[in-house]
Amino acid sequence: MAQKAIGMIETKGLACLVQATDAMLKAADVKLIGPMKSVGSALCAAMIEGDVAAVKASIEVGTQAASEYGEVVSVQVIPRPHDEVAAILPKPAAAKK
Repeated sequence: MAQKAIGMIETKGLACLVQATDAMLKAADVKLIGPMKSVGSALCAAMIEGDVAAVKASIEVGTQAASEYGEVVSVQVIPRPHDEVAAILPKPAAAKK
């Protein structure tokens, strides 16, 4: 995990998170980590991984897309997370055949 960056976007409402996630995955070569999560109180979050530049670009595009449809609560990019951080991250979404 040390060579990949992770990024997170948290929004108020699922509709704008879906818009953000769609924009992020189309903007750069990043991968969605696990399913989008409902945090509570209408807060939803999605996490992506990829190289640092791709994650930063995707988060910027996703933030802009989400803000057109609702409220962005927070965004975060961790460029080189410690190897032990992988233990608490959701598993990557399974590829469909």
